[in-house]
Amino acid sequence: MARFRARFWDPTGARHGIPTYPWRAAPEGLMTRRQLRAEGLRPGGQEPAAQLMWQSRSRGVRVAYLYRVDRARPVRPMTDGRHRALAAAMRARRTCPTCRADAGYVISTSLGCCVTCAHPEEQRAA
Repeated sequence: MARFRARFWDPTGARHGIPTYPWRAAPEGLMTRRQLRAEGLRPGGQEPAAQLMWQSRSRGVRVAYLYRVDRARPVRPMTDGRHRALAAAMRARRTCPTCRADAGYVISTSLGCCVTCAHPEEQRAA
């Protein structure tokens, strides 16, 4: 495990082009997008200041960009228009294109329609 950490240790950015740190070794003052969001912040247009790299068994080398906390901005508040647009988008994801009914769940893109329309023979048997 130590060799992976050494492979991803590049605080000057000479090897990777941007300062790079191994998993859980980022310096203070840098956060990922998810960490910023948990604090009620967003990157605010800034470029990534550094990156985290780690080895995943299933996906190979993974990367997460780090942003400076002192340059982060507060998350924009949810307006009425944004709320309506989000509700309409989620309603569209729940509506079956075949029977036009609200399925009550987000319809799988692999099926393309609700389970009742995708497998009608199973519904008749039950």
